[in-house]
Amino acid sequence: MPLRHAFDVPGGRAVVYPWVPGEVLNDPLGPGGRAHAASDSALNRFRGRPVGSIERVLDTVIDAHVTVAEQGFVAVDFYDGCLMYDAANEQVRLVDLDEYRPAPYVLESDRQYGSRRFMAPEEFVRGATIDERTTVYTLGRTARVLLGDAGHWRGSAASEQVVDRATADDPAARFDSVDVFAAAWFASRV
Repeated sequence: MPLRHAFDVPGGRAVVYPWVPGEVLNDPLGPGGRAHAASDSALNRFRGRPVGSIERVLDTVIDAHVTVAEQGFVAVDFYDGCLMYDAANEQVRLVDLDEYRPAPYVLESDRQYGSRRFMAPEEFVRGATIDERTTVYTLGRTARVLLGDAGHWRGSAASEQVVDRATADDPAARFDSVDVFAAAWFASRV
């Protein structure tokens, strides 16, 4: 997609792209909790799509984060509000990507900012190391939120095992990198 405009803003850089069709799966400006509670919300309508459609979206998200990790960065504040889905064309776009940081880094605050539902346990601990295993957790949570929580998983048993490992509380129990997680994710669906 062609970049229309880029300019400096306090604390960073802003970019403007052309308007595209679709809905943000979790609109942070919408009524609190609506994306999770209302059956007609964009998120819940998306969750009702065929499993293959949801997995293709996850594939795109994971592939993008493999590229990000290859450049030495980790995700900060990635959640379902960063996904704009065009149901008519079955296309996802990653939007509102607030921040990616060089990895690893040490969390200097008591809490990383972001959506609690997608944050790894270490993102709530001052002095914790934030690295690719933190992004692995976020990607695992993304799969869990989109394909179903415990007891309601819609993917394969093998892909659920991958997600379970990715979202282990202990970073050492997770996949060591986004690339290793991605390989396991794609292998679980063969």
